[in-house]
Amino acid sequence: MAGITNEKIASCALNRIFGFEPRLGLALMDYAGGAEPVFRLDKEQIREAMGPYWKYISQIGQQALDSAQKELEEIYEDGSEFIGVGESLYPAMLKECDDPPIGLYVRGDSPIGDIFGSKAAVAIVGTRDMTPYGQEWCRRMVEAMASSPIRPTIVSGLAYGIDITAHCAALDFGLPTIAAMATGIDAVYPQRHMHTADRIVSTPRSALVTDYPVGTVPLAIHFMRRNRIIAGLSSSVIVVESKEKGGSLITARLAASYSRDVYALPGRIDDLRSRGCNMIIREKLAEPASDPEEMVEKLGLGKSGPARKTDWIGSIREAYGEGGGAKAEEIESVAMVIRRSRGIDVQGISRETMLSYGKVAGIVELLAADGFIRMDLLGHCSVMM
Repeated sequence: MAGITNEKIASCALNRIFGFEPRLGLALMDYAGGAEPVFRLDKEQIREAMGPYWKYISQIGQQALDSAQKELEEIYEDGSEFIGVGESLYPAMLKECDDPPIGLYVRGDSPIGDIFGSKAAVAIVGTRDMTPYGQEWCRRMVEAMASSPIRPTIVSGLAYGIDITAHCAALDFGLPTIAAMATGIDAVYPQRHMHTADRIVSTPRSALVTDYPVGTVPLAIHFMRRNRIIAGLSSSVIVVESKEKGGSLITARLAASYSRDVYALPGRIDDLRSRGCNMIIREKLAEPASDPEEMVEKLGLGKSGPARKTDWIGSIREAYGEGGGAKAEEIESVAMVIRRSRGIDVQGISRETMLSYGKVAGIVELLAADGFIRMDLLGHCSVMM
């Protein structure tokens, strides 16, 4: 099949063998002079290079090449690609790391050179159990980047919470996005993010990527290995919300070890979901990310364009009739409470405004339908800015 070279087949085979220990595979490639030459070494040469008791010796042979070729033929027929670490289009930022994957499976409608050729890539990661605060600030940061002179690629992990929010914000504001997955390129996890994954694949310069072979299932250990790709593909990493332990902090520490810039959104000291961010700021592992426009400059993206900040209350007055009587005043009153008390529910708004529960519920539905606020599955409200 066109595009599938012997070197690519060999890279794929070595990636399948050394997925969790890429340094060993890379060392063997360096010794042999490439991926394909590894399979021309005899057992004695491999023992001489890697030691007599090396556990991978039996796996390096024709069977590994045959399996890799079959897999590549299948994924190419399905519209995906594979790129080996020795190829010129392999992402340069990732190759700089000391443990890059020997190969990457890529699914996207754009040429690989366009997907990995961005002048800047920013990873945005965080907890799956995000708050309205985290969701709002994640979107505001992406929106600010979308207004910058250098428009970056947003990199994340397609998981629940901050990850999917970052991907969707990138798509909504016109930025390319790359999703590093913890499964094979043939699957999307969680399945409810399939629609977003399809949007990513069809968006210019965007893609799904993974170093896992076809058929790999989403085990916990696979997410940890995936995190190094998120960090490695990016020039900077922003942690939006994180508990004291979690994958986001692993990504942040990996990024720091790769000499990437790390930022974290500060949060309340009594909020479990902000403790990780506050901790890495306190440890000076990360700088605080407290202002979207300032962040744009810190990230080297230039000065943020004309403020996309809108007079939110002014827009509501314009939409529902400034000075238009009791109904307009009630809508504005509800909106003010939501802006002041992020995450408040209908009952709380009713209590603060002294309006009936039914009236508040109707106003909240109206504001959500018109895009002024968002409401999560538990009925917590936050502004759309």
